Amino acid sequence: MAILIGHRGARGLAPENTIAALQAGLDAGVDMLEIDVRVTRDGVPVLHHNKCLQNALGKRIGGKAIAFCTLAELRALRPDLATLEQAITFVEHRVPLMIEVKPHVDIQPIVAVVTKTFSKGTRATDLLWASFSQKTLRGLHTAVPELETIVLEHWSGVRASYRARQLNTKRLAMNRRFLWWFFIRQMAKSGYQLSAYTLNNPAKAARWEKDGLYGVITDYPDRFRRQTGTTTD
Repeated sequence: MAILIGHRGARGLAPENTIAALQAGLDAGVDMLEIDVRVTRDGVPVLHHNKCLQNALGKRIGGKAIAFCTLAELRALRPDLATLEQAITFVEHRVPLMIEVKPHVDIQPIVAVVTKTFSKGTRATDLLWASFSQKTLRGLHTAVPELETIVLEHWSGVRASYRARQLNTKRLAMNRRFLWWFFIRQMAKSGYQLSAYTLNNPAKAARWEKDGLYGVITDYPDRFRRQTGTTTD
């Protein structure tokens, strides 16, 4: 069965990239949780998708990018803003955590947090690196090679597989809009573990699962029945 991956925690069930969203994903029975990471001006990795701070409704708040604000300044506007360290500690081995690092983000504070959590009991199998930026993935893999790497790609299967070969990984995640059954079959035959984002349709997931889809990255993991090993409408 395709593994179930909560997108930004479970953004359809709780405010994305928050501890509440991580809990919602866990409650829905995910096999993995995906989060987005950026770094503040004072070097703290935080969970956030956009460059600029947004509220729970997706509306921009504050006038500066996250990279130009301190954690204290950001939390004055968004008290539920979670740090990467908090997220890793909260999930605590229950499922692997896919850490998507945004392009052009300073990776050193992120590497430092991950290394720190290792000393507190986090295992290499608890975390995975992911990014749309090949430069970022190379840097992360070089810094912490124990973590598996996931290549994120918008639309090009050729580019995705090329990037994967460069990083010696078989894990890929691609936009569902550019996937179709024959491509999924070919990737599976070639040994790739291909996940589709953002896939909220259980019926389509079930069809693609038969073609070899490895993972479903979804906003609504509660729509997928996990107990019987099948997906359902």
